[in-house]
Amino acid sequence: MMSKRYPIPAAETRAEIEVKNSRFVATAVPAFTVEQAREFIARIKAEFSDATHNVPAFLVGFGNSVTAHCNDDGEPSGTAGRPILAVLQGSGLGDIAVVVTRYYGGTKLGTGGLVRAYGDATKAVLDILPRAEKVPTHTVMLALPYNLLERVRLLVGEWNGRILEEEFAADITMTMQFTVARFPGFQDALRELSHGSLAAEIVETNEDTIMPLDAFADDEGT
Repeated sequence: MMSKRYPIPAAETRAEIEVKNSRFVATAVPAFTVEQAREFIARIKAEFSDATHNVPAFLVGFGNSVTAHCNDDGEPSGTAGRPILAVLQGSGLGDIAVVVTRYYGGTKLGTGGLVRAYGDATKAVLDILPRAEKVPTHTVMLALPYNLLERVRLLVGEWNGRILEEEFAADITMTMQFTVARFPGFQDALRELSHGSLAAEIVETNEDTIMPLDAFADDEGT
């Protein structure tokens, strides 16, 4: 049974906003376990050890099977962690951890101001966050003659595959990765290109490969 697909962060991302001279630095990462989330939070607290607050929140999993956590790291109760978590829960993302680091600028923001600032800092990082999904993929191998190399490379791109390795000997051995949904189409196109003489061989299937969202933009519903 295929697990439900949902967007996750593709890479660690950081954004900064300023509110009444207080700096709010939001850092977001993918986190697939509570342990990974806690390790990330500890790393950010060490990186910004001179900050006034490092406020964490995370969602591990998605939908009904999600572990959610936040705390205020010394800010007034409910003014920091909860607004961050609310933005994450409304984002449609899963497997994400965020720490918003605050450097106090000398002007108190008040309860409402803090809620807005921590929420806005989180929105700022989500606005620029590259997204990926965990999807089932096939890793495949193909031996091909040199005269077809460029055309097969183009074909891999057309079917949103990734070339992992190319070995050049008497023939070329190419190792590639495709989403499970896309691979049959590539295989058919490869047979057509080679008049039936070439077929890629599946060497591994991974149920949870992180692929950028644009790698399977046309796979929806498959």
